[in-house]
Amino acid sequence: MTTTPASGPVRCLVRSAFSTHCIQRPLRVHLQCQRHPNSTPSGILVQDVRPFSSLPRRFATSPSNPPLSVNRGPASQEDTQTDFSVMDVLGNTPPPTTAIDACLSDGFHLDNGLKIGEGSGCLLVGGEAFAWRPWEAASAPNQTPRTGKMVNTKGQWEVDAVAWGVLDVVWPKPDLLILGLGPTTMPISPETRRYINGLGIRVDVQDTRNAAAQFNLLATERGTEAVAAALVPMGWREPRR
Repeated sequence: MTTTPASGPVRCLVRSAFSTHCIQRPLRVHLQCQRHPNSTPSGILVQDVRPFSSLPRRFATSPSNPPLSVNRGPASQEDTQTDFSVMDVLGNTPPPTTAIDACLSDGFHLDNGLKIGEGSGCLLVGGEAFAWRPWEAASAPNQTPRTGKMVNTKGQWEVDAVAWGVLDVVWPKPDLLILGLGPTTMPISPETRRYINGLGIRVDVQDTRNAAAQFNLLATERGTEAVAAALVPMGWREPRR
């Protein structure tokens, strides 16, 4: 194959046009034009061609103007307006005396003024409040109390059956037991759930703060005979093994 004499210079021009050196630095293009005040004495105007940039420009945005007034007009005089205060069906229902007023790190304050402290939990059944320390329960008289451990080796919350002694003797039994496990929640062991369900009671597991709020609502709506609560203090910490 033969090459023309002009093929060599053409290849050089192509290589120089697409070289990285030309892409990185601004190109200087010489344009033949009319005489310009800023041009060179030879009449050649020199311009700098900057590399193309695809970055979007940042436009200055001004915040929207606040409304001049918040008044939407005169109050309506219609007799068909909806009074949303009368739609609260529990608005005139007094809360139970065992409703939780405050969850403390070492106890609880109830609506009737009763204060449970000294690191004890509370067991609310049938409108009565009991100090509850399930971590000290023992399953038999000859056994020593548990040393503050309520989490088994599988990371499940588990207590002995004797901790539910009040639920064994109360009648009628509540339909729901709201279980608050302290500052956090965790699954309860199948044995503990099976024992409570064997009494005909359903279990709802939450952290203590949410469990107390749910007990206040459900006990007001359904009554303290249908809803019970077993709450561990907010400051409870499982001792190290």
